[in-house]
Amino acid sequence: MRLSLCALVLVGLVVLTGCSAVALGPVVAMVTVDEKGPVSVGDMRVGMKVGVAQAEGILVVAYGDASIAAAMKQGNITKVHHVDSETFNVLGIYARYKTIVYGE
Repeated sequence: MRLSLCALVLVGLVVLTGCSAVALGPVVAMVTVDEKGPVSVGDMRVGMKVGVAQAEGILVVAYGDASIAAAMKQGNITKVHHVDSETFNVLGIYARYKTIVYGE
């Protein structure tokens, strides 16, 4: 009986603290809607190219490529000026992380 209860608690903790429950934005919260934040900064110019890459997670399954390299490729950028991020998270059930790259 005790072993079953311990196993149930362990499984519950793993599910509730999966990768999608980890917030990468400037503020950590159980529900994060349209939160934006800086990743790095460089030379900010008008008329730059923009590239976006994203990763998503539903419950315990995460997929996608939110790397700076993927955003550079998507926006055909060879020289990065600055990078921003965007986070969306609902109770760790669904989460999305976007990397936005600006450059030439």
